[in-house]
Amino acid sequence: MTIKLTALSAVGALVLGTVVAAMRVSPVPVARWVGAAYVTVFRNTPLTLILVFCSIGLLNTLRIQLATGPNELADNAFRWALVGLSVYTGAFVCESLRAGINTVAVGQSEAGRSLGLTFGQNLRLIVLPQAFRSVIAPLGSVLIALTKNSTIASAIGVHEAAYLMYDMNEIEAQILVIGAIFAVGFVILTLPTGLVFGWLAKRFEVAR
Repeated sequence: MTIKLTALSAVGALVLGTVVAAMRVSPVPVARWVGAAYVTVFRNTPLTLILVFCSIGLLNTLRIQLATGPNELADNAFRWALVGLSVYTGAFVCESLRAGINTVAVGQSEAGRSLGLTFGQNLRLIVLPQAFRSVIAPLGSVLIALTKNSTIASAIGVHEAAYLMYDMNEIEAQILVIGAIFAVGFVILTLPTGLVFGWLAKRFEVAR
């Protein structure tokens, strides 16, 4: 469940973060303002508060359901956890990607405009490919943080690693041993991620 939460939230955060990063460098003032407001709000709001708001505010109070059926309660908790993790992590993806966009030489964009490319085409074909290559390592750090942040989903009833560890502690009363096992488990999950993204960063490093 932890791996599933991380993988799906990472996809959502990457898509959302890319869109918001494009808004932040857009020539349209309203788009830049909305992008900046999004990053400011979600980057400075505790993830626990976001997840609880999704569960209690949107699901229980406003009755906005993302799933129906026999496993409705568990499925809604999982999907709202995905939404909360994605919008929260998307703010960090946006800032990492915006930093990468700022490393792209101004002449690159000017060359694209001189060829008649629109802002969207310039961003998609010239700027973003170079920006992604320069921020592979920071995005790896964001993914590692997302893996660890997925434990907060237990606050709204998602049966991931932290939820399972709590149940095992109540049954076995072996807190130190169980905690050590789960700590090693998270190291096993995050260490390869750091190594792979470190290798990718060197492999696709932009020559300056």
